[in-house]
Amino acid sequence: MEIQTNGAASPFAVSSTTSSTSSNDRSPNPIITTTTTNPPKNPNPNPNNHTANPMQSWWESISRARSRIHSLSSIVPSGSDSISPLADSDCPARSLLDSPSAGSAVSSALRLPSSGSGDDPLCQWIYETHLSPDADLRLVVLSFAPLIAGLYLSRVVSSSPSLAGFESVLLAFYNAEARSRSGKPVLVSVPDLSCPSLYHSPPPRQPLPSSKSSQPNQPRPLSVGVFSPPLEPQIGVKSTKRACVVAVALDCFYKKISLMPARSKLDLCEFASAWSGQNCPCRTDLDKADDDEGIGFVSEEFSKLRVCREGSGSRIPFPWELMQPVLRILGHCLLAPLNTQEVRDAASASVRCVYARASHDLVPQAILAARSLIQLDRRARSAAAAVVAASANVSSNPNTPSKQRKPEVFLASK
Repeated sequence: MEIQTNGAASPFAVSSTTSSTSSNDRSPNPIITTTTTNPPKNPNPNPNNHTANPMQSWWESISRARSRIHSLSSIVPSGSDSISPLADSDCPARSLLDSPSAGSAVSSALRLPSSGSGDDPLCQWIYETHLSPDADLRLVVLSFAPLIAGLYLSRVVSSSPSLAGFESVLLAFYNAEARSRSGKPVLVSVPDLSCPSLYHSPPPRQPLPSSKSSQPNQPRPLSVGVFSPPLEPQIGVKSTKRACVVAVALDCFYKKISLMPARSKLDLCEFASAWSGQNCPCRTDLDKADDDEGIGFVSEEFSKLRVCREGSGSRIPFPWELMQPVLRILGHCLLAPLNTQEVRDAASASVRCVYARASHDLVPQAILAARSLIQLDRRARSAAAAVVAASANVSSNPNTPSKQRKPEVFLASK
């Protein structure tokens, strides 16, 4: 199977054999054209044989995942001891996704200075695995999207050598999302601000058959906003489309973030702080004001941020197009109840760096979103500290009466 990109050869030459899956298992790709041979059809199909298909599909998925895991262990020899045993589990792809040691080994290999080139075997493995029809294998690949995006943006601004491997992986994410949207924008219904709340807004009334021209019975037009514009297929990562391609890859990661391991979220927090300028001295000054100080504090802080803009450390171009998915991911890391404390602390520090950067660049959407996340984080931490203090006072006070346990009553049958 040879992969071509609109007449131009792809940086990766994929060689694979499909024994029982047909070409209809994959959605049509306007960018990547795949040449396959359909398997011969059974001349005597049995229409009553419905029980063998699920088992056959399950076994093909297991075999495919084991094959990908074995190939990954040969590419990452430093983590072969932690990757190879995962192939013997009942769910190999999920085991690979949830394994901290395997994820650490792959992350270390991606962070090597020589990674990301067009002949990088690890990028080739990620690219091929993303084309797999197995959803769990695609989740494994998607878990490395923040790391690949962070390494790519951090290296591309420093005139690094060819990063065709990283670009091919990011384009695979982008083109898959473009195909799923079918050239349509993502729309969102905007509530009517003239009503007291969302629950006071009456539904649009349908016109009566007898009074079609009556103005009060006309349906109220819905207010619709464009959440994301239509995506155009890309054959390469241009400098003008770089932020859009990376933002779409991060948006794909956000859609599956509830299934992602903690290491992926920590990678995003790390690179978001670096992109914003984590050495900015004013990032710690944003928590000095109480919520009641209002606009005066904000204008004062903005003046401080403009003064220290030149000494904010190493940064990259960080437009609102890229800030938008980053802030959504940081919001999940801060507010999702199942996240670890390490993820919440990393997101708390990262969102303050993003707020400082947005204030430097005067991006009003990012300022409002990041400041809201900071306030929610402060209130959540204050509430947690109050609960801890109250429980400590109760346990340390010897005069506090303890509630006696009710005796257990057992019902016996006669």
